[in-house]
Amino acid sequence: MRVSAAGIERGCDTRHAENTALSSHQDFSAVSALGPGVSMRPSFRGLLRSPAIATRLAAAWLVLAAGAWAVDPVLPQTFLDTTYVPPTGATIAVASGGNLQAAINSALPGDVITLQAGATFTGNFTLPAKSGSSWITIRTSAPDGTLPSPGTRVGPGNASAMAKVVTNADLPVFLTSGAAHHYRLIGLEMTMTFPSSYGLVVLGNGETTAAALPYDLIIDRCWIHGSATGDVQNGVRLNSARTAIIDSRIDQCQSTTVESHCISGVNGTGPFKIVNNFLGGSTIQVLFGGAPSQIPNNVPSDIEFRLNLSQKPLSWRPGDPTYAGTQWYVKNLFELKNARRVLIDGNVFEQNWPFNGAGPDGSAQAGYAILFTVRSEGGAMPQATVRDITVRNNIIRRSNAGIAFYGVEGAGATTIKVENNLFDDIGLNWGNNSRSGQIAQFDRVPNVTFNHNTMIHDGDISFATTGSSAVPVSGFVFTNNIAHHGCVRTTNTNWGINGVGTNPGDPTLSAFFPGAACTKNVFAVQPGFAVAYPAGNTFLAAWSNVGFTDFAGRNYRLLASSAYRNAGTDGKDIGCDFDALAVAMNVPSTSSGTGTGSGSGSGSGTGSGTATAATAGGGSSQCGMGGLGGGLAALALMAMGARRRHLVR
Repeated sequence: MRVSAAGIERGCDTRHAENTALSSHQDFSAVSALGPGVSMRPSFRGLLRSPAIATRLAAAWLVLAAGAWAVDPVLPQTFLDTTYVPPTGATIAVASGGNLQAAINSALPGDVITLQAGATFTGNFTLPAKSGSSWITIRTSAPDGTLPSPGTRVGPGNASAMAKVVTNADLPVFLTSGAAHHYRLIGLEMTMTFPSSYGLVVLGNGETTAAALPYDLIIDRCWIHGSATGDVQNGVRLNSARTAIIDSRIDQCQSTTVESHCISGVNGTGPFKIVNNFLGGSTIQVLFGGAPSQIPNNVPSDIEFRLNLSQKPLSWRPGDPTYAGTQWYVKNLFELKNARRVLIDGNVFEQNWPFNGAGPDGSAQAGYAILFTVRSEGGAMPQATVRDITVRNNIIRRSNAGIAFYGVEGAGATTIKVENNLFDDIGLNWGNNSRSGQIAQFDRVPNVTFNHNTMIHDGDISFATTGSSAVPVSGFVFTNNIAHHGCVRTTNTNWGINGVGTNPGDPTLSAFFPGAACTKNVFAVQPGFAVAYPAGNTFLAAWSNVGFTDFAGRNYRLLASSAYRNAGTDGKDIGCDFDALAVAMNVPSTSSGTGTGSGSGSGSGTGSGTATAATAGGGSSQCGMGGLGGGLAALALMAMGARRRHLVR
């Protein structure tokens, strides 16, 4: 995040929301004759009397409604550039047994502090604020080429090339002081020997104004972890501005007594870049919100979350053959309680199950993979909101349930698009409760779009609940999806698009989502009773009738012979576009271009504010594509041919 003309100043990279409203390749010239003040010729009236023509026209109107209703989220306004540029200052070498804090205190902007690879440095180290706009780099002494190159995720196998920094108290390994800025940590293993930690890396320390926050901080190719038996409340406390976590591994963040997170942010403003990391935490891998911010009216904003693998290890799951015997507190894989302008793209979210019985906060957990649930923290955060969220090109799999939407508190939640995702193995393999197999639960969140998703699950598609009676919201779009409609078991007897007190289909849509666009969806399995849905939807007797390449092998690309190829409202295949999914999951992970600059060196100036933010750098995303049965990893190579630069607009 180098200060340069490419754009380091806050808010420099202003972008307009992309315009991706649904379009149709059909000819709607006949429909236009139905506009106000336009009379119909007798012959056209005759056409309308035909049931087949009337049905097609109704479907066409619904397609138009989908485009009119869909409200696209605003994308992040700044994308942080973390391209590494070799520094030009002095090198301060710290050998085993040396004084790391003294080296940090003496370093000048542009200097590099090298810690002896393989050595252990024990203590609690503070990153102080210093004048200047060049970077201070704290890194392993291992030469470039020994540590994986930028864009490649590190893990325990790289530990021998790292320097190990250890806290022996319930204090952070690294803590910022005041508005500390321009620090880059590279190739460090950060852990603890103390039984517990409230935060291994703490960026921000209770600042009460945005101007006082630490900023321009990068964690690059680091391994941050707890111990097999210790309690870690947070791997990284992200209460800062302009901060990136890239190509790293954060794991063993677990607890039986409190919520634990790999990354949590409450008091930071953003922008944040969390790209190409492994995240293994027991309660929630990533959380924004969840406690009162000490900065008035603060909403963490402009968050890029791409190419990450968010996963709970099976050794934490009771009943699994690998279960290690400790029931860590489990909730979900990703949660927003206060955030706006968030891009969630090209990630894998997997292995999440219900926590049965009362957890540390007194509640059981249903086992959703993702929660968008705005919380005002008892009224202390009236500004809290979850809005302008884009969820695209992700794999969400091996979870009891999919996504929960809750918008009742604070400033509410709105404008969330879930597009071109694969939901796979959602349901009974991962739990058995009233939410098992459910893709989405809604409670008063307007302007939600589900478009072009393939959803392999064994429960209801969605369930709307607003208390004792329906509270309607506008702007619901459900188009071009493949989903399950039947559900036959005692723990979840809901069907299809359903709601409390209503039957599935039209009754639920009318009560909870009046004016919704719901068309061009393929529903399997055929329900065992009569249901009514808007025109243009298809019911099938079994999954086998969809025309997947290999359903048993989890390859859900449509065969050329499938009736649903090129059958969407936009002329594309109904369901997920697996070429686009594969490309999104294999783009290089290091961003360059406008937005907050990256690297080391000096310079000043504001960015152009209008140019694109392309990604550059080598390496691979290593996003965890296994288990898609012959399919996605190889498909990615075919789709790309070679590593590509990726444009985020």
